Amino acid sequence: MPIINLKMTKEDGGATKEQKTALIKGLTAVFVDVMGRGQKTTVVTIEEIETDNYGIGGEPVTELRKSSS
Repeated sequence: MPIINLKMTKEDGGATKEQKTALIKGLTAVFVDVMGRGQKTTVVTIEEIETDNYGIGGEPVTELRKSSS
C-alpha cells in the first residue's frame, strides 16, 4: 500500500477542505500515472505545520516572516 505524506505550512487558517480534497485527488492521480499502482490502495496524508513549530537557520519561521515584512 503506497502512502504519500504531504507536509506544508499552516498559514492564514491553513488549507480549506476543498483544497485538501484537490491535493488528495491530484497526488493520487500523479502517483497512479507515474507508478502504475492502484488508486484504491493509495493513501495520502496531509500534515499542516504551524510556523512556530519549525525553523530555518536557527530562527523560528514565525519570527523570520515578521522580520521580512
